[in-house]
Amino acid sequence: QLVESGGGLVQPGGSLRLSCSAPQSTFSSYAMGWFRQPEGKGREFVSAISWSGDNSRYADSVQSRFTVSRDNTKNTVYLQMNSLKAEDTAVYYCAAAMVGGDNAPEYGYHYWGQGTQVTVSP
Repeated sequence: QLVESGGGLVQPGGSLRLSCSAPQSTFSSYAMGWFRQPEGKGREFVSAISWSGDNSRYADSVQSRFTVSRDNTKNTVYLQMNSLKAEDTAVYYCAAAMVGGDNAPEYGYHYWGQGTQVTVSP
């Protein structure tokens, strides 16, 4: 039900914007998260945003380079990725979590997209 898009090949220092669309009936009730899984490694937390969009959090490795946002009128969450590095290469997943309060959690995600590949290479 969650569908990511926007991945691709980009040179180091470049930018990409990922999008994740969700079912209209549930999107605005959920906190949304972005995760990534480099080839041969485990999945790791990247960023999260609360249902209202007022709260967000980031992994240390992407802080100040990535920005998460959402448009509840379009049922879409975005991940703007700037100053990309080779180590950002991974499959990126969006996920949804029903949480109490207006929180942006790192854990507790129940619904996942299929992922989109991001490759950072010269």
